[in-house]
Amino acid sequence: METPNPDHQTVDNESQSIARRIQRLTLHIHPLISHSCDLRLQTCAARARKINVDAQRLSDYMRGKHRDIQEKVYDYFNSRPDLQTPIEISKDQHRELCLKQLTGLVREAGIHPFEYVIDDPAKYFAILEAVGSVDISLGIKMGVQYSLWGGSVINLGTKKHKERYYDGIDNLDYLGCFAMTELHHGSNVQGLQTVATFDPISDEFIIDTPNDGAIKWWIGNAAVHGKFATVFAKLMLPSHDAKRVSDMGVHAFVVPIRDLKTHQVLPGIEIHDCGHKIGLNGVDNGALRFHSVRIPRDNLLNRFGDVSRDGKYTSDLPTINKRFAATLGELVGGRVGLAYSSVGVLKIALTIATRYSLLRQQFGPPKQPEISILDYQSQQHKLMPMLASTYAFHFATLHLVEKYSEMKKTHDEQVAGDVHALSAGLKAYVTSFTAKSLSICREACGGHGYAAVNRFGSLRNDHDIFQTFEGDNTVLLQQVAADLLKQYKEKFQGGTFTVTWNYLRESMSTYLSQSNPVTARWEGEDHLRDPHFQLDAFRYRTSRLLQTVSMRLRKHSKMLGGFGAWNRCLNHLLTLAESHIESVILAKFIDAVQSCPEENSRAALKLVCDLYALDRIWKDIGTYRNVDYVAPNKAKAIHKLVDYLSFQVRNIAKELVDAFDLPDHVTRAPIAMQSEAYAQYTQYVGFVAQE
Repeated sequence: METPNPDHQTVDNESQSIARRIQRLTLHIHPLISHSCDLRLQTCAARARKINVDAQRLSDYMRGKHRDIQEKVYDYFNSRPDLQTPIEISKDQHRELCLKQLTGLVREAGIHPFEYVIDDPAKYFAILEAVGSVDISLGIKMGVQYSLWGGSVINLGTKKHKERYYDGIDNLDYLGCFAMTELHHGSNVQGLQTVATFDPISDEFIIDTPNDGAIKWWIGNAAVHGKFATVFAKLMLPSHDAKRVSDMGVHAFVVPIRDLKTHQVLPGIEIHDCGHKIGLNGVDNGALRFHSVRIPRDNLLNRFGDVSRDGKYTSDLPTINKRFAATLGELVGGRVGLAYSSVGVLKIALTIATRYSLLRQQFGPPKQPEISILDYQSQQHKLMPMLASTYAFHFATLHLVEKYSEMKKTHDEQVAGDVHALSAGLKAYVTSFTAKSLSICREACGGHGYAAVNRFGSLRNDHDIFQTFEGDNTVLLQQVAADLLKQYKEKFQGGTFTVTWNYLRESMSTYLSQSNPVTARWEGEDHLRDPHFQLDAFRYRTSRLLQTVSMRLRKHSKMLGGFGAWNRCLNHLLTLAESHIESVILAKFIDAVQSCPEENSRAALKLVCDLYALDRIWKDIGTYRNVDYVAPNKAKAIHKLVDYLSFQVRNIAKELVDAFDLPDHVTRAPIAMQSEAYAQYTQYVGFVAQE
């Protein structure tokens, strides 16, 4: 018997190793479906029994009491095909169509949004969402007329202004503008340079644009249709000191800009068209310059500060900063509307992308039918967490609207502070998310997503500005961070937290204690899907970010000063604000799940909520791993569970988008039609339907 040669054994082992590697590479290129793989897939499918969701009952729970007014909007525009915005339309034609759409809504359909701006904001925002689904330009034009121009008159003016302007604003006789932004100043409203100098001899204010940087810019309704403008300017009063005038801070003034009968631009006013934009070309944005334009003293919107006939200034608020804060506080409705409307845009895009992904079939196992592209894990990874986020945003913005309505009714200062910070955070977070998601939805629909008729291009372009008007998102997130730091400081001085920040009262001691080495390793599905674990994880991250950025600011301010320290820590502060907003979103989603009365709808919402929470944790898993809040085995379990939950949500994806209750004449994308989608698509480009 021969003795084995060790060298030969080594060669054999290497040859076997190379052969195994070649086999594995071959399987990557030409995968085989083995019996064991079939068994695993069947086990997974059995484990993921489809929830029997009634889309109508889920929709009833989501859409609530203002469903009827939205249906009225949809039905009106469906009955008027001449008011549908065509795919190819010039800027000027789009502007005129947009005005006809708004006029028809008010004068023909009998829907008067202005009456709800104060009395029932939730109903107003429901109308705004429905109108935006017809044409986002129409939604913005309606918002400029009623929320901005009309809202500024009602919220910043007094009884005399309401009596003078209300009916004309409501019936569209007084189309108006909101002239705040200047060429050199947008977010820094206190830095506005337009001036309104009081002339005690004539009892008038003189509105002036002192330089090119002070030209009012991007003013909606100004280029063509507007007859009035609420102009924000520094109120200057004559004084007897060396300066000869006193700056009383930024105030709002009603300034007529066109003749009510002839529609000619009034003397002293210069108006130019801002021109063609990336999107929203149905809105006529213009630029305004004022050359010593005189207006009556009564045109000062004087709720927070007034000037008497003899030029004396009076206000219940003692400082410029307090008056400024009160003024801007009354204008947060625009941010509330944008956050709410942005979710509406996301619903449309996801409905189109999801329905197409269910319809479109591509490839499949050998000698078997092709499968839906939504059956591919990669497509689920793109769209299912996004669908979960859309549901989360729906309930969060609904909560924001409820808080805003409460603020308008009670005028409670604590509620107002809560709404100010929450509207800033949600507007910034939701609009940024939607902007990114629109591109992903387009890509998820391949080449057909690039066709203008399938709407992703117009939705993306029209929505893009949501990120920078009514407050630049980066600036708004800084406001949220500043408010968190203020509350954090007051916590150590015995102060109370506003409602949205309540969890921070306990978090600074509870959440920031040493991570429990046992729970850090728990990886069971029941634990990971426990809302307490999910919410604790979100709040732990926020609390830790708040504590660490506070320490960094204190350290850097010694060398760089307050402004320099803030700039040094800016990215940290933005992450803190986003983390806090995500905590609020999840908390409201969990509340909505628990409040859902119907069992199957509640089960579906719980599944979607779990996906939202765990996907967000996984996307920031590095933060949790760095502080050992999540052990490696738990991180891996979270990743696997996110994939599994995406698969489960895919099984009810049709019902989830159907619950948005957007009929085909609202989505208006051939690839999203619920019947004969391809037939409608081919007919659109000119093919004749075959018998």
